[in-house]
Amino acid sequence: MRCLALFLPRLPTDRILRARARSDEDAPFALFAEGKGGERLTAVDARAERAGLAPGMAVADARAMRPALRLAPADPAADAALLAKIADWCRRFTPLAATDPPDGVLMDVTGAAHLFGGEAALLAEAERRLAAQGFCTRGALAPGPALAGALARFAGATRVAAEASPAEIEALAARLPVAALRHDETARRRMERAGLRTLGDLLSRPRAPLAARFGPEAMARLDAIACRRREPISPRFEAPDFMAERRFPEGLTRREDIERTLAILARELCLLLERHGAGARHVAADFYRVDGAVAHIETGTSRPLRDPGLIALLLRERLAVLAEEGLDTGYGFDVIRLGATRTELCATPQADLGLAPEAEGAGADLSDLVDRLGARLGLRRVLRLYPQASHIPELAVAALPAAAPPPARVAAAPAPARPLRLLEHPEPIEAVAPMPDGPPLRFRWRRALHELAAYEGPERIAPQWWSAPQDEETRDYFYVEDREGLRFWLFRKGLSGHDSARPRWFMHGLF
Repeated sequence: MRCLALFLPRLPTDRILRARARSDEDAPFALFAEGKGGERLTAVDARAERAGLAPGMAVADARAMRPALRLAPADPAADAALLAKIADWCRRFTPLAATDPPDGVLMDVTGAAHLFGGEAALLAEAERRLAAQGFCTRGALAPGPALAGALARFAGATRVAAEASPAEIEALAARLPVAALRHDETARRRMERAGLRTLGDLLSRPRAPLAARFGPEAMARLDAIACRRREPISPRFEAPDFMAERRFPEGLTRREDIERTLAILARELCLLLERHGAGARHVAADFYRVDGAVAHIETGTSRPLRDPGLIALLLRERLAVLAEEGLDTGYGFDVIRLGATRTELCATPQADLGLAPEAEGAGADLSDLVDRLGARLGLRRVLRLYPQASHIPELAVAALPAAAPPPARVAAAPAPARPLRLLEHPEPIEAVAPMPDGPPLRFRWRRALHELAAYEGPERIAPQWWSAPQDEETRDYFYVEDREGLRFWLFRKGLSGHDSARPRWFMHGLF
């Protein structure tokens, strides 16, 4: 395993200074927050550090030392959000990138370094590009993420050779301070009071007493830094199953060029899918801007898909939505990546399913329509109605995502006729009907009086005894037609003298 760690020691101050005018750069700058005994510095920039200021110092003392000191309140949430964006940007080097809070990024670059001219060139390019964006960065590359992160923070070494032996790696780790374990301040001081100042002091002593005194977590962290045990990183996004990308010496700014690139990538991606007998159920495209910003679009499909034309069409739909929201190409996208993040087996060629042409075409057209609507609206918002096993009208049909597989057990459609669409909630009406259970003669709904010419019913629907409240009343449904030919579906709730003193009438649907 080869892991690249980037340490951003001045992330909080860089976050603010990047957005400020250069005319303000002469004065030292620091962030502060409320702490023990009042306001204290939490981060300082390079000028403030050279001026003798350091995190933890009281703001009053810092001002006394440097009256020109500029201050701003600390914002850990904004720092964390920026760190996440930096990790996303680092995915241009490898899909496996993770944050290493509060001020680091970890990347698994195993097998990726040769794309950038080797490990040293990759490390240099990552540092150079972040420096161009205004970040102070220090990087390291090592066989494990814990060792790489510790070296980036506490050592001058930037790269551990892939051929390094375990003894050489352990000797390198032994020179690191105990702060590399990244325990809290109290635990670090306890170690220092015990005469343990470097990891070598820990590695050279018996493990059992150390574990009993400082906890098993400290020993686990020590083993991870010494690469005695494998410690994978947890990337922010899972690496796609199949991926294609294009890099450009100068960024693309025109939407036509971006769409043309996506079409090319879709063809390459589909070739990979076909080679492995798979189809894409979810594809995602990442656009890496020259200045560090990252744009992302993704879309799902209702079936395993490996038609490059259809995939490109779905991506154009998503790109159109992104353009409507404001696609900022800035200085251009110099890396565009397309990946199939979720796939399924698709062994049968899609060109010939062995069905009648009209049947095949109808199914494909419906699936294409679902996919295009899903690309625009979100696949979860494209719904399809499925019958359910319930005699209650409003529970007899469920709206489920059209792209999802149909329910395993679909109930048969109810035999009685129902309006195609019911009112969202039954609306009370004023009805005149013979007592105790006669049909309505006339009713008033939404201020309009309807004289009935015909009726059919009642159809009695009892509440679900296993789930309904005890006071739930019986419904008697009537199909009625007024003298103008309008047809309604009404029901009377409750039976006179049985479960209700005075039944009430409701409008539930229209034919």
